[in-house]
Amino acid sequence: MRDQAEGLRSIVKSDASAGRKILMGLETQGNFPKVVAVTSGKGGVGKTNIVGNIAVALQNAGKRVIIVDADVGLANIDIIFNIRSKYDISHVVSGERKLSEIMIETMHGIKIIPGGSGFAHLTRFTEGEKLNLLSEFETLQDQADIIFVDTGAGISSNVLYFNSAADECIVIATKEPTSITDAYALMKILSKDFKVKYFKLIVNMVKSEDEAKIVYSSLSGALDKFLKDVVLEYIGYVPVSSEIQRAVLKRKLVLDMEKDADVSKALEKIASRIIDSDIKSSSNGNVKFFMNRVFETGANN
Repeated sequence: MRDQAEGLRSIVKSDASAGRKILMGLETQGNFPKVVAVTSGKGGVGKTNIVGNIAVALQNAGKRVIIVDADVGLANIDIIFNIRSKYDISHVVSGERKLSEIMIETMHGIKIIPGGSGFAHLTRFTEGEKLNLLSEFETLQDQADIIFVDTGAGISSNVLYFNSAADECIVIATKEPTSITDAYALMKILSKDFKVKYFKLIVNMVKSEDEAKIVYSSLSGALDKFLKDVVLEYIGYVPVSSEIQRAVLKRKLVLDMEKDADVSKALEKIASRIIDSDIKSSSNGNVKFFMNRVFETGANN
């Protein structure tokens, strides 16, 4: 235990490149869970609802899924699944609870890590608090195939840290001009200041795929014009539907209520594309590595 703690301290104290060298020297055989950040330029685009439903679709397809609720101040993944949590990540940071003690498992088998206000001040964590999180997140290594980090909206520091540290970044946008503009602003900052060069796009609340492709073309065109080396991949759309509205009002997921609805099929199609992507490009890091990158990013900005 002492050797492990000393190793973790060296990772936290080191700069980004040194931390990576240490971690790459560890045993890296086997398949690590892919960490996927899901974000948006503005609120109100249905991000958390999409995360919840895609997680269910992935779980139904045989993938083990964990959701980390990192939406500081507006954490509501518990509402989507109609569950309640007594503890959150702040109790792990303080050392009061283990990660396994705060995780909630849904009826689908999805595990949720409640964020609460625990991620509110990432840059203020002490070395001991960082060590607690690093060692606890390492325990997730064999518990998931995909870990979704449901970030906040906008360009706050914590949103940027989580998105830049993840293996993949999925951006949710709608056809509203403000949503498109803010999504572009988010990707611009992540690419210029944090060197994120690859994004995936889900377009929500549109009438058809043609409408979704217009949103994609608008964003992709702007990126090509002003940020030459940034790639945006379209992975699907979610149609506007009364089924989702009914599900939200009942604190349920549309995949549980309306399995055969067009919106459910659209969500399952997106999940299928995420699985295909997971097969083509397995993660090169690990969960502890992800959290270390979050801390490194905060320390360097």
